Amino acid sequence: MKYTEPMLRDFALQGKTIIVTGGGSGLGKTMSRYFLQLGAKVVITSRNFEKLKKAAEDLSQETGGQVLPLTCDVRHYDQVKQMLEQAVKQFGTVNGLVNNAAGNFISPTERLSANAFDTIIDIVLKGSKNTTLALGKYWIKEQIKPTTILNIVTTYAWTGSAFVVPSATAKAGVLAMTRSLAVEWAKYGIRSNAIAPGPFPTKGAWDRLLPGDLKEKFDPAKKIPLKRVGEHQELANLAAYLMSDYSAYINGEVITIDGGEWLYGAGEFNQLDKIPPEMWDRLEQMIKNRKK
Repeated sequence: MKYTEPMLRDFALQGKTIIVTGGGSGLGKTMSRYFLQLGAKVVITSRNFEKLKKAAEDLSQETGGQVLPLTCDVRHYDQVKQMLEQAVKQFGTVNGLVNNAAGNFISPTERLSANAFDTIIDIVLKGSKNTTLALGKYWIKEQIKPTTILNIVTTYAWTGSAFVVPSATAKAGVLAMTRSLAVEWAKYGIRSNAIAPGPFPTKGAWDRLLPGDLKEKFDPAKKIPLKRVGEHQELANLAAYLMSDYSAYINGEVITIDGGEWLYGAGEFNQLDKIPPEMWDRLEQMIKNRKK
């Protein structure tokens, strides 16, 4: 068994209908594919319908599952409500939500316009609020349970990060919403959890974040203790588990999946791993000499 292979047994998500925002590409598409393989019906949303339609055709052919592509700009609550109504009309109900839609770019904060800052906040924080509120109201009113919300955040959601301040600000808000609703809505049978991924390169997102030769100069694998980036199936495995009833006692949790990256950056002396063995030998000898 390898970490690049599916983890859960067949039909682990049978009977579930899951909305995946940003589900037409990248990690959203990977998660959607695995949900379908496990028996779920999936609604994928984004603003680009042509891209969504092609993704839905691909996913349906690959898995034999039922995929519904719906155009939705999560920044607008009325569009989210309309998307939910269409999903319920098609599949009868919805009992899972993955807030995966995101936006990000690298820039010194002082170079950002107010509009650029707002764009990220609106997609990530306001968009997650809109979908969560719409689904939560629907589930509570219709007494649908159990249901699950899964938010895709990031490791700098709790530490912050320079040069991606709008994203860090928005993700921190989503993280707070995750933990808050886990307590408040548990009585309605709604679980709320999050995943904080490290580097899981996707062509579109990474080309925008690290254009040109920046990918080589700032190779993320170099600062990860496991010395590699994540495989998409690894994240899909974790997401499927958290959306399944196998994780029924996990609520309000944020699970990091980053090969130890953020802990490596947090430790005072972690970068001493770059010291070669012969230098350690000299250091030990210097210490012994001082003791004498």
